Amino acid sequence: MTIVAGLDEAGYGPVLGPLVVGAAVFRLPNEHRDTSLWRLLAPAVCRRPARRGSAVAIGDSKTLYRPRQKDALAHLERGVLGMLAAGGRPARSLADLLAAVAPAAPGAMGDYPWYAGGELALPTCGDAAGVDLTGRALAAALARGDVAPPRLRGEVVFAGQFNRLVAGTRNKSVALFDVTCHLLAPLWRGLAGEEAVVHLDRHGGRIHYVDALRRAFPEARLRVLREDTEASRYVLTEGRRRMELCFAPAAEQAHLPVALASMLAKYLRELFMRLFNAYWAREVSQVRPTAGYYVDGRRFYRDIAPAVRRLGVEERLLYRSR
Repeated sequence: MTIVAGLDEAGYGPVLGPLVVGAAVFRLPNEHRDTSLWRLLAPAVCRRPARRGSAVAIGDSKTLYRPRQKDALAHLERGVLGMLAAGGRPARSLADLLAAVAPAAPGAMGDYPWYAGGELALPTCGDAAGVDLTGRALAAALARGDVAPPRLRGEVVFAGQFNRLVAGTRNKSVALFDVTCHLLAPLWRGLAGEEAVVHLDRHGGRIHYVDALRRAFPEARLRVLREDTEASRYVLTEGRRRMELCFAPAAEQAHLPVALASMLAKYLRELFMRLFNAYWAREVSQVRPTAGYYVDGRRFYRDIAPAVRRLGVEERLLYRSR
């Protein structure tokens, strides 16, 4: 069997809210190492929502998230919650979801009044019965392809931790790579005679990853397969462990595991932003919600500034330095 994984982030650019890196890890037969999972799992999955049919859209989260619509999260949670249900991990609440994919996050939430004790019922769109049906359809498709239900993991970096990482590395891109390695490390440690192929979206146009990979995996032998504008590919080996990593632009459009990781990261971030906006709406009358990106994030921070001072909130826990 071969492990094929994808990693992607959501929230790298905003000044408010968390950075989230998602991972989707599939185990499948060796002969399907380079087979498109969209093709292998068809007709249960598709790349974008269809007007007809019941296929689950697994694609770039930027195209599936519909921020101005009431059911903004519908496609994201159908894919994410459906895949969790297919693996026997139904999530009926944010607490369930974090327990399944980001167990470290609840321990950090208590440092932030807008997240502490926060809870959301899931799904936010549709109902649990619909998610269960989706899960059964995905489980059947995975079984037909001899593919194990994916392991989904998320690394949630709240503003205070983000600021500490950037201060320590003095580089936002390096901080993102460090967070990514938190998800790569357990995958690497768990290899025992299996090959892992990991696809990642390129970090901010970066082409060279040799030094960063050597720092992250100092005991491994590193071989460069390719470094150019189209892709950066490497092989790490150590004993029976072998992991190939490929960083490429728009990886979520080429590889289903990256698309699913993108959906997980965006879904988690948007759920936390719902808690964030709900808290500040209670503290500041008629404040308009924000997605946290630079221009509107600065507007929002100005609007809540009197409440921030009144509540004694530390800026480092609220506003990201870069």
